[in-house]
Amino acid sequence: MYLAKTDKWYMERIIWLIAGVFTLTGTLLALLHSKYWLILTGLVGINLIIFAASGFCIMANILYKLGAKPVVENRSVCGAGCHSAE
Repeated sequence: MYLAKTDKWYMERIIWLIAGVFTLTGTLLALLHSKYWLILTGLVGINLIIFAASGFCIMANILYKLGAKPVVENRSVCGAGCHSAE
């Protein structure tokens, strides 16, 4: 069984929290107010799919600029094929 680390609030954990809050909020507002709030829930799902497919996440960029740290820091953005000139 896999259990995520819960000893601190790292960026990935915060993203899952925000996605859950937005999904539940959109669903509750759709039940209580208007079905058009399901658009919010759909947008959260689309963003999760985009992140899984491409690695790009708007919320991760916002949280990173606000000081949240990911579990594993990227040492190189360009991947294994990049070589720095020495």
